[in-house]
Amino acid sequence: MAIVKIPSEHMTLSDADAVKTFLAKHGIEYERWAPAQPVPADAPADALLAAYGREIDTLKTRGGYVTADVIDVKPETPNLDVMLAKFSREHWHDEDEVRFIIEGRGLFHVHPRDGAVFAIEVEAGDLIRVPRGTHHWFDLCADRRIRAIRLFQDPSGWTPHYTDSGVDQGFEPVCFGPAYVSGASLAKM
Repeated sequence: MAIVKIPSEHMTLSDADAVKTFLAKHGIEYERWAPAQPVPADAPADALLAAYGREIDTLKTRGGYVTADVIDVKPETPNLDVMLAKFSREHWHDEDEVRFIIEGRGLFHVHPRDGAVFAIEVEAGDLIRVPRGTHHWFDLCADRRIRAIRLFQDPSGWTPHYTDSGVDQGFEPVCFGPAYVSGASLAKM
C-alpha cells in the first residue's frame, strides 16, 4: 500500500482511499493490483507480463501504451549509482511514467505546479501513473531493490528533461515504510 507524505504540511497518508483521492487531485492514478493467477515475484519477466496480461492490456487501451517490460534493479546491478543519478534529479517526460511494483520499494517525489512537494512511497502491488509533464524525481529505498512492470507510449522509452530547479536538493530520499508510520501520525482525508 502506497504512503504519501506532504512534508510542508506535516501530513502522512496511508489509508488507501485517502492516498488515491490525494493523488487524483494531482492527476496521478493509483491502484492496487493482484494477478488472476498468483506468480512469484522472482518469476521470469515473460511470466510476470503474462500473469498481469489482462491488466496491462486494459492500461494499453486506456493510455495508448504500446509496449510493456520488466525492470529489475538490485544492489548488485552494474552502474546502479549512475543509473539512479539520472532519476534522482527533478525532471519530466514527454509521456506518462507507468509502474506496477512487483518487488521492493521506491520513492517518487512530485513537485506540482501549484502546490507543495509530496512524496509517494510505492511497494509491491502498487500501480502508479505519473502523467506526462509532471515534475518529479525517483529514489530507491535503503534496500536498493525494485522490480516493476513498465508501460510506454513510445516503444523506445522516454527521456528525462531536467528542470535544474534545485528543488530536489531540499528533500531527503528517505522511505517511510510501515515502521516509519505510527498510528498517531496517520492522517486521513
